[in-house]
Amino acid sequence: MHKRAFWLGLLVVFQIIIFGAWWAPPASALTQEQKLFSQAWRIVSQAYLDETFNDQNWWLLRQKILGGHLDNREETYGAIEKMLKSLDDPFTRLLKPSQYRSLKVNTSGELSGVGLQIALDAETGGLIVVAPIAGSPAAKAGIQPLDHIVEIDGMPSSELTLDEAAARMRGPAGTKVTLMIQRPQQGTSAIELVRDRISLNSVYAVLDVQAEGLPIGYIRLSQFSANSPQEVEEAIAQLEEEGAAAYVLDLRNNPGGLLQAGIEIARLWLDKGTVVYTVNRQGTLGSFEAYGSALTQDPLVVLVNQGTASASEILAGALQDNGRAKLVGEKTFGKGLIQSLFDLSDGSGLAVTVAKYETPGHHDINKLGITPDLKVNLEPINIDQVDTAVDQQYQAAVELLKGELGWLVTVGAA
Repeated sequence: MHKRAFWLGLLVVFQIIIFGAWWAPPASALTQEQKLFSQAWRIVSQAYLDETFNDQNWWLLRQKILGGHLDNREETYGAIEKMLKSLDDPFTRLLKPSQYRSLKVNTSGELSGVGLQIALDAETGGLIVVAPIAGSPAAKAGIQPLDHIVEIDGMPSSELTLDEAAARMRGPAGTKVTLMIQRPQQGTSAIELVRDRISLNSVYAVLDVQAEGLPIGYIRLSQFSANSPQEVEEAIAQLEEEGAAAYVLDLRNNPGGLLQAGIEIARLWLDKGTVVYTVNRQGTLGSFEAYGSALTQDPLVVLVNQGTASASEILAGALQDNGRAKLVGEKTFGKGLIQSLFDLSDGSGLAVTVAKYETPGHHDINKLGITPDLKVNLEPINIDQVDTAVDQQYQAAVELLKGELGWLVTVGAA
């Protein structure tokens, strides 16, 4: 009798232990800090591209963290960052309220800083330059795409998140910041920069009639902001009115920006065809198509380099795969992941990788980049030397257009 009672009691205790390990408190029993963490966990659970969550038990991770102490907001932020770090995806990250507001500024208006677009190296995790913004202090100092930023004012970049590094480089115009830059095969050097107001006007356009009388419409697009499609549309219309016979679209050192802006600009050049495919975690293909009439049928060459990334690669890939343009320059950066922004209840936000994109020819460019039709290397030049005689990539594009226009004239005369 006693023996039977012992085994029954043991079974009850065992069931309670197992049940307790997987039991989660109802939402009504959660503290405010636990609710904020759970909101972040739920967003990633529903939206993140990799449904294996980097081959880990996502539910169990939540339970472990909620089983600990989240006594204040900083502890909660730390727990969210720890959770996101386990995904091994530098683009999926927490944006504290001030960082979240700053990110929104980056796609509209102005900011004050050194003018660098940065990312984390997918292989080393180090902080690297995607591209300097044209005319910025960083560009004038000669900082180049793929330069490694080792320190910011003496603080090792390895100890900073991507957004913390960006925040350290921003600041009031006229103040100084020192970056320790490491360039492959050239060692490290300290570069002191004076912060300035960074204009985010993304389009520069001019009619170039120096190429033996051939009028070429040159359009430089420095990033994809909300106003970029309208600005490019206006630039094409103005250049058409001025008599442009061919175009060079310069996407060099363009680190991307708003995905929708890249799609809309592709539609300005295409009559029809797929602009880009998106692939979610179920493997479902979505697509964005071109429709209507292109603003011009004139020949087009697109300039690309190692600083051409993200939405720039979408645009370049769409024009290349649809046979609308030839690409000239260097292989692009290779960022083929799409992030969406999600609001959290306290004014912070999450940037979450929700999909990847493929070019119309189903090329996955993440970490691979896009190979140009004509490879032309270029030594660093100043912004005022772009689209001049010393800009070898631009000159190669001009020669390509001359040949294409000559071929069109011959066929027309026949």
